[in-house]
Amino acid sequence: MYKNQTRNWIKHLDFMVLDVVAMQLCFILSYWLYVDFSNPYRLDGYKYQAMILVMSQLLVMLFSNNYQGILRRGRADEGVAVIKNTAAIFIVAIAYLFIVHQSAIASRMQFGLTFVSFVFIDYVVRQINKRRIQRTDAEKKKSLVLITSANLVPKAIEKLTGGEEYHDFFVSSIILLDKQPTDLSDFGIPTACLTKKAIANLSHDWVDEVFILQPEGVPLPPRLMDDLTEMGMTVNYSSAAMSAERWPITETRKLGDYRVLTSSIQMASAGEVALKRLLDILGGIVGCIITLILTIFVGPAIYAKSPGPIFFKQKRVGRNGKPFNMYKFRSMYLNAEERKAALMQQNKIEDGMMFKMDDDPRIIGSEKKDANGNPKGIGNFIRKTSIDEFPQFFNVLKGDMSLVGTRPPTMDEWEKYELGHRARMSIKPGITGLWQVSGRSEITDFREVVRLDREYIEHWSIALDIKILVKTVKVVLKRKGAN
Repeated sequence: MYKNQTRNWIKHLDFMVLDVVAMQLCFILSYWLYVDFSNPYRLDGYKYQAMILVMSQLLVMLFSNNYQGILRRGRADEGVAVIKNTAAIFIVAIAYLFIVHQSAIASRMQFGLTFVSFVFIDYVVRQINKRRIQRTDAEKKKSLVLITSANLVPKAIEKLTGGEEYHDFFVSSIILLDKQPTDLSDFGIPTACLTKKAIANLSHDWVDEVFILQPEGVPLPPRLMDDLTEMGMTVNYSSAAMSAERWPITETRKLGDYRVLTSSIQMASAGEVALKRLLDILGGIVGCIITLILTIFVGPAIYAKSPGPIFFKQKRVGRNGKPFNMYKFRSMYLNAEERKAALMQQNKIEDGMMFKMDDDPRIIGSEKKDANGNPKGIGNFIRKTSIDEFPQFFNVLKGDMSLVGTRPPTMDEWEKYELGHRARMSIKPGITGLWQVSGRSEITDFREVVRLDREYIEHWSIALDIKILVKTVKVVLKRKGAN
C-alpha cells in the first residue's frame, strides 16, 4: 500500500505547532519582563493581543513557503528564514491593529519584546526539533531501488538524494538495464544487472519502492513490469514509461528532483493513514493494559508447566520485507522450532508456505487429553482463546504492526515466497485480518490466504478495518477457527 505524499503544510505540522507555542511563551516572557510577574491572559487587552499573534502566524503559514525545505537548511539559512518569518508575522499583526484602530490596545514595547525574543527562541526550538527528527528518521526512511542504465546513475543519484529538500528515502540498491556490468563502486550502493536473480532478490529484500528511470531509446522489458506488479511493489517511473499501459497511473508526485508517475496496489491519503495509525495507538494502549493483566494469570501457568521465558520473541517479516521482532505469550515448549522440521509431513497447508497441524505435540501441555481425546493443556487453551496474540499489541504501539493487516510470515516462510505472494506484505502486518476472520485454521490453501489478503489490500478502508475488528471479537469469543 502506498501513502499519498503529504502536503508541505501537513508534513511540517510539528514545526508549525512549536512556532505557535514559542510565540506564546515569548509573549508571556515579555509581559513578565516589562509589566509584572502575573498571568497576561487575565487582561482583555493582552488576551486580544495574544489572539492577534496566533491569527497572524496562521496567515503567514498559509500564504508563505517558510517551511519548505526546512529540514535541509543550514544554520545560517535557518536564521534568515526565522527572521523573515518573524518580520512577516509582525507586519501582519501591526497592519491588522492599525486597520481596526486598536494599535494602542496593549504596550508597544512589550509587543516588540515578544518579537525580538521570538527570533532567538524560535531559532533554537527549530534546531532542536530538526536534530530530533534526524535522529529518529534514520529508521523510518524508505528503501528505494533504482532501475536505470549505468550512464544515468550519477545524475540520478544526485537528483534523488541531493538538493536542499529533505528526503524520506535512501537508495538501497541499483539494477542496471545495461547488459554489461559497470563499475559503480564509488557510490557505495549494491549494483547488479537486470537478471531473473536480481528480480527474485527484490521479493526477499527490504524494498519499499522502486524507481524506474527509463533511458531514451531503451524499451522496458515487459516481464519486468509484470513481475513488479505481481509483487505488489510501489513503482515510480519516469514519463517515458507512460506507454506501458499495463501499469495503472494513480498519482503524479516528486521523487527528489524528478516528477514521476506512481502506481501501487492501493493508495491511501495522508489523512487515512493518520486515522489508521490513531486507531492502532488507541487499540494498542488498551491491548497492552489487557496484556499486563493477563500476564499476572497466564505467566505463572506457562512457567509452571514449562520453565523458561513467559514471552516468545520471533523474527518475522514486516511491511515490504523489513524484518522485526514479534512478541507472543509462549504457548510451545522451548525446543519447538527444532522439532518443526520433523513435523512438516503433518502440515495442513498443502504447499508448505505456512505451518498448521492438528494436535501439535510442541504445544505446552498438549499431551494432556480430555474425554474426547482433544488436547487441553495450558498452551492449547491460550492458543484456542487467542490469548497468545495479546503481546503483539506492543508491536502495534511500536509501529511494527497494525491492528488489522496481513499476518507476518516467518523468515523461512518468506524465503519460499514466489512473486505473487509478496503482494500480501505490501502493507503493515496485523494482529488480525480478512483471512483470519474468514476461517483461520480451516483455510489450508495458501493461495486462498494470498487471495483474501490481496482483496483486503485492494479494498482497504477504515470502515473495513472496523468491520474486521468486530468480526475478530466474535470469532475469538466463539473460539471459531483457532488452532
